[in-house]
Amino acid sequence: MLENLKTALLLGIMSVLLVIIFGFIGAILNLGSIGILIGLLFAIIMNFVSYFYSDRIALSSYNAKIVSEQEAPNLHRIVSDLARNANIKKPRVAIIQSNDPNAFATGRNQNNAAVAVTTGLLQMLDEDELRGVLSHELGHIRNKDILISSVAATIAGIIVAIADWGRFAAIFSDDDAGTVIGTVLIAILAPIAATIIQLTISRNREYKADATGAEICGNPLALASALRKIEFGTIQHPMTDAKSTDAHMFIMNPFGNASSKLKNLFSTHPSTADRIKRLESMAGN
Repeated sequence: MLENLKTALLLGIMSVLLVIIFGFIGAILNLGSIGILIGLLFAIIMNFVSYFYSDRIALSSYNAKIVSEQEAPNLHRIVSDLARNANIKKPRVAIIQSNDPNAFATGRNQNNAAVAVTTGLLQMLDEDELRGVLSHELGHIRNKDILISSVAATIAGIIVAIADWGRFAAIFSDDDAGTVIGTVLIAILAPIAATIIQLTISRNREYKADATGAEICGNPLALASALRKIEFGTIQHPMTDAKSTDAHMFIMNPFGNASSKLKNLFSTHPSTADRIKRLESMAGN
């Protein structure tokens, strides 16, 4: 129930941002209230699309290929085993061709869930570490995180794209300076607001998914070891074609974890050191 309320609130806030952006764009194009009406219609459509198709959008954005048991028997074996441990329905399994060692889960519920891993992750980790990572992603599914995560990625991406278009329109407009400045400000602030919303839902979910994942695989130290390797790997092979609005979906920031305290304040993920410390504490207990 709480997750449904969070998702509804997220959809509402991002919908308001869409309406505001379209309102300013309508003003700059002398469309009057039509811009707001277009924004409302667009928000309704985007809410529908993000709710029902966010998993397909997330997978297609990274050319993630759903693989059969014949194509990836070992990966399916591990996911099946862990899904039984987690007492959830086995999700679809997908592979992304990327040197960046990473993974994410997507879908609005267990019946529509999918787990995607990169080829870089499969090459870097041993089986125990891979089980730890996949357990983390199944933890997101069991904790019902994947709906709000997938919806946030979809709508935030749309807001950024429309805001960029609004910024472009304002630059080449002959309208009064106030409208132009307002449109530029909204075009700049809307993506920031969308990102802040993502940050508020991301960090605690990662800690919780780590704990749930350690419980599912029964080996907190394996997940801790995997996180060490993944952090190093994302720095060596960042996913340059990843979208900033999708960063919170991955087990670790695909652009590499922020190093400075200021950057870490706005990171979509808690520090790897903190995550490892918690996992090691779990193992000790």
